[in-house]
Amino acid sequence: MRGPGDILLVSTYELGHSPNGVAVPAAHLERAGFRPAALDLSVEPLDEERIRRARLVAISVPMHTALRLGLAAAARIRAERPDAVLCFHGLYAPLHADLLVGAGARAVLGAECEEQLVALAGAVERGEDALARFVQRGPGSAPPRAVPAVLPDRALLPPLDRYAGLDPGDGTRRVAGYVEATRGCKHRCRHCPVVPLYQGRFFAVPEEIVLADVAAQVAAGAEHVTFGDPDFLNGPTHALRIARALHARFPALSFDFTAKVEHLVREPATVAELAQLGAAFATTAVESLSDRVLAKLAKGHTREDALRAFDLGREAGLPLRPSLVPFTPWSTLEDLLDLLETFEARGLLPALDPVQLSIRLLVPPGSLLEDDPEIAFEGLEPSALTWRWRHPDPRMDALQARVAAEVEAAAARAEEPLATIARVKVLALAEAGLPHGHVRTLAPDQRRVPRLTESWFC
Repeated sequence: MRGPGDILLVSTYELGHSPNGVAVPAAHLERAGFRPAALDLSVEPLDEERIRRARLVAISVPMHTALRLGLAAAARIRAERPDAVLCFHGLYAPLHADLLVGAGARAVLGAECEEQLVALAGAVERGEDALARFVQRGPGSAPPRAVPAVLPDRALLPPLDRYAGLDPGDGTRRVAGYVEATRGCKHRCRHCPVVPLYQGRFFAVPEEIVLADVAAQVAAGAEHVTFGDPDFLNGPTHALRIARALHARFPALSFDFTAKVEHLVREPATVAELAQLGAAFATTAVESLSDRVLAKLAKGHTREDALRAFDLGREAGLPLRPSLVPFTPWSTLEDLLDLLETFEARGLLPALDPVQLSIRLLVPPGSLLEDDPEIAFEGLEPSALTWRWRHPDPRMDALQARVAAEVEAAAARAEEPLATIARVKVLALAEAGLPHGHVRTLAPDQRRVPRLTESWFC
């Protein structure tokens, strides 16, 4: 187990960026004396030679898409190396433990699992047969304990220019890195996959670790960096301290971050300073402009808060890119049309990625929404990794399927986003039996909103 490649760390998808689900475990394993190899299937083919060398294969599943791809990868890995110990780790692993064990996993680890992964490697090295103690099922009775922070090791991963970059809005592309200043989240939004495991806790990564991680990526060519925290402003003092130090050391480096609407509204001075320190844009989980939907999701903000956040961002020179969940059991067709018309009237459509108009609420096992009496559940669908639910208005389920197909086809042909949004609006108007309107196109001289070239940040 101490030989190179005895442990193989696999990532399938981390929103287009260099995967922390490989870089952080790699650093912990190396500190313990192991010599892992890595494979990122989002940008690399499945390497049979690396699989054949491995005695332990650990697949990172921090999100729904990663888990679906991870299950497919696991089947191929087991066929190539049936005697290897297979481990799934990350946010989505414990929520689907029984399914993963059925797929051949002998270890299922959740959040803050790096020390457990090191212990698992030791157990495999010793030839232990009983690995049941490494299977974590469900959210658990207590939130995870923070593991000691170490500098992520990205040397095992492909070059940064293989990953999503920054489109500043002028048609150029900048190499982008990825870093996390905090882990977990102090909020309890009912639909969020972070909540079942972290249960309202978050941990700050020491400033020196964050800055060293960024410095290594800048040396590797990064011109921009994404702070991938679930919410960068959970600890605004920590966030500002890091942003100030980053700007002082790398004044030309831009960055983006994610923050809740309520934090943006509550911290206008922080938002303004972050813009001055190099923030190119911020992602914020607006989800809906319906106050009823926002209350059901326990988002902590209202429609007016969301619109105020956009105003504050504009005043600060910090564009906001919204994530949305327009198809929930409580959303109406009128809600979707209102959202499109409001965004159009306020000039916000250029900040919207069309995929956000197709998102349907996921309710994985362990979700805080699992027992909601207002949701018409139709049973657990293991292949889709979610509880099936039916909308009380059949038009909404039909429309969601059409919108998703339209958005996917448009993305495949690299269509101008506003053209796609225009067709989505036509679909919604047609479903409502209303005259088909028109979405204004972007004027040739209007600057586009900065974005990452990978838009699936929902």
